[in-house]
Amino acid sequence: MEAYTDFASVYDKFMDETPYEQWCENILTVLHEHGIQDGLVLELGCGTGSMTELLAKRGYDMIGVDYSAEMLNIAMTKREESGQDILYLNQDMREFELYGTVRAVVSVCDSVNYLLEEEDIIECFRLVNNYLDPKGIFLFDFNTVYKYEEVIGDATIAENREECSFIWENFYHEEEHINEYDLTIFVREDEKEQDRFRRFQETHYQRGYTLDEMKTCLAAAGLEFIRAIDVDTLEDVTDTSERIYCIARECGK
Repeated sequence: MEAYTDFASVYDKFMDETPYEQWCENILTVLHEHGIQDGLVLELGCGTGSMTELLAKRGYDMIGVDYSAEMLNIAMTKREESGQDILYLNQDMREFELYGTVRAVVSVCDSVNYLLEEEDIIECFRLVNNYLDPKGIFLFDFNTVYKYEEVIGDATIAENREECSFIWENFYHEEEHINEYDLTIFVREDEKEQDRFRRFQETHYQRGYTLDEMKTCLAAAGLEFIRAIDVDTLEDVTDTSERIYCIARECGK
């Protein structure tokens, strides 16, 4: 089943505690460290545009790429409301095309984990390298094998909201390092009929990666690895890091 179709309509409701503002500050710190304070920036896996909007408000000329047309529809509604000049492209991360190069590429909220084969990661990273300005910066985050194995693997999460609720069942496939998310979502269709909900289901797959695997993929794609940071602590990566920032640089086509 294709991911982020019906779920797109309630995605922002369930992600309302995601620290987008803090993540934006983290991205800005890295970009500023490398002298990138304006210009074209691409966000891969931009989803409903929450981060894209924040970076646009901070002065960047934003391009957002996402595979889900439903998610992009919501992003474009946000763009209409904010008045930001953002270009959204409905493209696969493994095959995206731009009109020219950009100063930086960012990807957050574990979008890279949806690429289930190392060959897919390398192909995505090769395109990133191709579309970066000379010495341009690539910053992305990813969920680790540790997170899937020890923290969320085989767990069930349920949450009830006034307008919608969900049951989130995780099934971790250890040999392949694949985490399967089975989502069952209930959404109230009509405010006048308080007890009537629409039910739909989606299945998502993500693969956990190690930092060493990501370094290997970056090298294979022609990118220069710079450093890695634990997203939660903003310190050095440890064996129990759940989400990691990787920072890399274009170093020739």
